[in-house]
Amino acid sequence: MALPSNFEDLIAEANSYNLYRKLIIQLNKDLLFANIDLELDEETLPTSLKLVLQETVFHLIQNKFSDYLNLLYQVDVSEIKIRSLDGEDLVKLSEDVTFLILQREWQKVWYKAKFK
Repeated sequence: MALPSNFEDLIAEANSYNLYRKLIIQLNKDLLFANIDLELDEETLPTSLKLVLQETVFHLIQNKFSDYLNLLYQVDVSEIKIRSLDGEDLVKLSEDVTFLILQREWQKVWYKAKFK
């Protein structure tokens, strides 16, 4: 499986497989397990999904770093990928981390659908 390289490709691929709703369900499940107070509606538009998740990640990095780390652990984002990001600009970092979270969630949803 080749992972999408940007947010637009990820959403297009999720929609082409009719799995966008399942992506949100998987994300909600992992947010709940990570004890993050955010539940997205299954009808959330992709742009809203990205903005809300990015704001949440930004807030966690700034104010609740242990919760941020717990979220990364729960989603199972690669530590190597996180370490490769530039941490100088927190807005850019939160955008990049948001994409990595969505990319990993997409991977989970795709595998579940393919091997169901």
